[in-house]
Amino acid sequence: MHLHILGVCGTFMGGLAALAKAAGHTVTGADQNVYPPMSTQLRKLGVRIHEGYEAGQVPESADCVVVGNVMRRGQPVVEELLDSGRAYESGPGWLARHVLAGRWVLAVAGTHGKTTTASMLAWILEYAGLSPGFLIGGVPRNFGISARLGEGRFFVVEADEYDTAFFDKRAKFVHYRPRTLAITNIEYDHADIYRDVDAILWQFHQLMRTLPGSGRLVVNAADDNIRQMLELGCWTPVERFATDATLAADWQGAYELVGAKSRFAVSVGGQPAGSAVWALAGQHNLQNALAAVAAARHAGVPVETALKALAEFQGVRRRLERRGRFHGVTLYDDFAHHPTAIRETLAALRSQQPDRRLVAVLEPRSNTMRQGVHTEALADALAAADRVHLFRPPELAWAPERTLAALGERLAVTDDVDALVERLVGELGEGDEVVIMSNGSFGGLARKLEQALKAGGVTRNGSAHE
Repeated sequence: MHLHILGVCGTFMGGLAALAKAAGHTVTGADQNVYPPMSTQLRKLGVRIHEGYEAGQVPESADCVVVGNVMRRGQPVVEELLDSGRAYESGPGWLARHVLAGRWVLAVAGTHGKTTTASMLAWILEYAGLSPGFLIGGVPRNFGISARLGEGRFFVVEADEYDTAFFDKRAKFVHYRPRTLAITNIEYDHADIYRDVDAILWQFHQLMRTLPGSGRLVVNAADDNIRQMLELGCWTPVERFATDATLAADWQGAYELVGAKSRFAVSVGGQPAGSAVWALAGQHNLQNALAAVAAARHAGVPVETALKALAEFQGVRRRLERRGRFHGVTLYDDFAHHPTAIRETLAALRSQQPDRRLVAVLEPRSNTMRQGVHTEALADALAAADRVHLFRPPELAWAPERTLAALGERLAVTDDVDALVERLVGELGEGDEVVIMSNGSFGGLARKLEQALKAGGVTRNGSAHE
């Protein structure tokens, strides 16, 4: 089969292209944002990429056009496709029919943590010798790739609630029909798609309707929105996890710092089940781990084996990824772009290094953040930082200086990435912890700041030197 993928450089669609190539299909594609690393990865796989969405680009040999959710009515290639009568389908639809059919699908859904949890789950299954396939919206460091077919019956998929395509406004995850489903949390997000949290809960409940009675649902016991969603109806056995001992949950976890690492202990049904030491930190990562261990047990992996696997889990690129220490400044890169995720990221860093100056650098890039949907919670989410640098993109619909006034002199707003690098290098001092937070490339800020710190360094009072 020859697939032509529109929007091929997106994280999901690029992973889909890799799976299709591994399955022996011919793959070509098109995108308007053709740049590394995804473009490089695809070309190494032999995927020819056309830049742009004009008409006349779909090869005559293509058996099916797979349409990414970035595509819209009015784009020349879309209008030509509809007029032509050629076969087309969505990315999630193709994945479900050609990759997931007949396999034991383990899906991880939720507003936050699904990439890390799915990565943990895939690694646990791999460690247990089950050779799972997976499609994840990030790169687990234990694998170095975001997607693979796998050799076993199990397939782990990050189940995104974003819409499927311009012709299918259901959430992507309703196509996957998982046997095992973990839901980390549910909050209001994707304001460009959903009018309120109830619209998101409706989509999650459609997912509930696809779960078999012999399946398993693993959920966060502390999440009220999940509770409301379950009250709409659930026909599958539910297991709950929590890190708060006051909550009723099947799975409980607690952790303590051990130098630069942390030890976490797991109890199941009120009985100790084991512990592990790993390099991750934060209550959110412990919750992710509980969800992954519980889901893996449903697939037959003993808790003891899962904990040994997590002791060797290396994390996910751009999920609180430590880029290194440069002239005394420790630099992290993180995907956080929602107030809850920002708060958890800063709390995790603060728990590891309570006495160091913590500098947060944020790009409000998502549609939801740019529209100002979560601005009332943003100042509080950033409160743990000693210094906050906010990049103001041209299309930002709110005034950072006014919205984040509670931060006082801790806040600095910059309109240019290169100027932001210069400002940071001029302010940073030895011992500072700096975390860059964005769900995009942030204009290459992490790389540029790393290079600047390597080249110039800092003094203890924070001024640059050559």
